[in-house]
Amino acid sequence: MADSQDTFHSEAQPCLANFDQLMTNLGNALADQDWDALVSLNAGVKAAIEPMMAALEAGLVEPEPVRTRIEELRQFLDAAGEGAARAKAEAEQALKGVNRNRSAAKAYQNISTPRSK
Repeated sequence: MADSQDTFHSEAQPCLANFDQLMTNLGNALADQDWDALVSLNAGVKAAIEPMMAALEAGLVEPEPVRTRIEELRQFLDAAGEGAARAKAEAEQALKGVNRNRSAAKAYQNISTPRSK
């Protein structure tokens, strides 16, 4: 019977490894502020969690490694939210700067263009 238990546990390991790889990829995309990659990778989160949860419910993996990974995902989501908020604020500041430059250029153009009489 121990052999079948070992087989079950070894079959469950790929779901943990897949989740770990996804988290690594998500972390790299966040560090690079690659928002397109984050969106793409985010689509795979559910697909990575479902087999892990199924393995947990079937008793193929211990609860602690799953709990640890779910907590890691929660922390990642918090960090990603903060990163997105920072990127949005930076983009807003840059846009304000562009608008100020555009307004200044128009004002200069209005002053420097000779007026016809």
